[in-house]
Amino acid sequence: MLFGRQSDAIGRGWFGKASGRRRWRLSVKLLIASSIATVIGFSAICTSVMFDMRRGEEELARQTLENLAAGIDADIARNIELYDLSLRNVASNLVIPEIHKVSKEIRHLILFDHAATAKHFGAIQVFDADGKLSIDAASLDPAPEDRSDEEYFQIHRANSNVGLYMSRPMLRRSAYSIVFSRRINDSDGGFLGVVVGSIRFSYFHELFGRLTLDPGDTITVLRQDRTIIMRKPFGLEIIGKNLAERPRWNPANLKDGGSFAGVGPVDPTPRLFVRAGTTSLFFVVVGKPLASILKLWHREALRIGAIMLVLTLFVVGTTLFLAREIGRRAKAEEKLEELATTDSLTGLKNRRKFDIEIDAEWRRAARNKTPVAVLMIDADHFKAYNDTYGHQAGDQVLVGIAICISDAVRRAGDCPARYGGEEFAVLLPGLSAIEAFAVAEAIRLKVEQWSEYPGVTTVSAGVASMTPAGSFGWPDLIEAADKALYAAKANGRNQSVVAAIPQLALVA
Repeated sequence: MLFGRQSDAIGRGWFGKASGRRRWRLSVKLLIASSIATVIGFSAICTSVMFDMRRGEEELARQTLENLAAGIDADIARNIELYDLSLRNVASNLVIPEIHKVSKEIRHLILFDHAATAKHFGAIQVFDADGKLSIDAASLDPAPEDRSDEEYFQIHRANSNVGLYMSRPMLRRSAYSIVFSRRINDSDGGFLGVVVGSIRFSYFHELFGRLTLDPGDTITVLRQDRTIIMRKPFGLEIIGKNLAERPRWNPANLKDGGSFAGVGPVDPTPRLFVRAGTTSLFFVVVGKPLASILKLWHREALRIGAIMLVLTLFVVGTTLFLAREIGRRAKAEEKLEELATTDSLTGLKNRRKFDIEIDAEWRRAARNKTPVAVLMIDADHFKAYNDTYGHQAGDQVLVGIAICISDAVRRAGDCPARYGGEEFAVLLPGLSAIEAFAVAEAIRLKVEQWSEYPGVTTVSAGVASMTPAGSFGWPDLIEAADKALYAAKANGRNQSVVAAIPQLALVA
């Protein structure tokens, strides 16, 4: 029974172990928090840099596409403008009264001498108010044609303010072309007919063929109503389609002079689209696959991501290694602290630890104006018992007394200690003399009941309690309790005595 209870006393005596573990946990937590903060910080910086690089790649691609779209738009607009000058010249000369009095040869010279000519331009034709072909730049005696059912003819006949009109793509004289037309008015604004010209698809093929494009790049020329005039890559199945009729495409995605990143209305490939347009007839949209734009960025992102992963693994590994080493060091420090502050025989605190604890409690009590009590306990007749039964039996007595003290002193702030030899001390913060006396009596009675040889192994106790004030220090408290202990022994032993401050008083 004696040695079975000794382990409890020793476990209770190593109270400092918990504080050491708390310090270790705090150190590891601080290390882990620092490592996590470092990883998060570097990750945030790298993520920010990567997003800046992505935005830079997208902005560079957008500027390049803007320049490309603007160049294509300017080339097409310039050629249409040159062709329109010819159409204007024909329309204005046709209303001259004398034009119908000259021969066909002279009329052709007057109407078409300054007309723009190129291999991609179709011959200019004039249709009368009924849609019948009346004049053809390609022939003095043209074959009969009726274009009264054509969209451009009906639009000009119905509206005098259309100006230059661009038709939908159509097959004209065995070649796919875009038809341009102007209305011919008489002096009163009446409808006299339509002058018509065309630009063949070969012009667009040649224009786009001069450009260096990557696979997946697209160029689309659209009328203002979003009808596709021409597209690269070319496909007759998409030419002439109106994108405004596509239910899954929102025209607001790509406004005039704007850009849009995502899936377009023609195919499912995500692209960056840029729109440019300087005329009211058409606009140009250039697209580049996002995968192509971000190809370099993806490679850099993978490289930096791999580096960050390696660094993260290194930091985690280093953190775990240091945490383990901190744990080992903390355990070693705990062990050293236990050895330095614990009495090896009884498991109670030693005198060095007791002095540290009473100094801290005395300062706290001075700040809070609360009392501090001390018990000085000594084994009665211990020298005679030790000489009679031997040192091993004497050690068992000291261990038994330590267990009795530990059983009676259970508050977290109390500090029982082996003060020296057969003398013990108990620090009781916050207790008055009467309360401390009750604890001393509880210890004395436990020892008396535990002894296997009644009257042989008992203890005497001196009790002192003070509230720090003036010039008194905790050594004065120890001295008062020690004098009370000597008074208990002088009064017959196996009793507790309370010290009166400044003089001693015996209490039964």
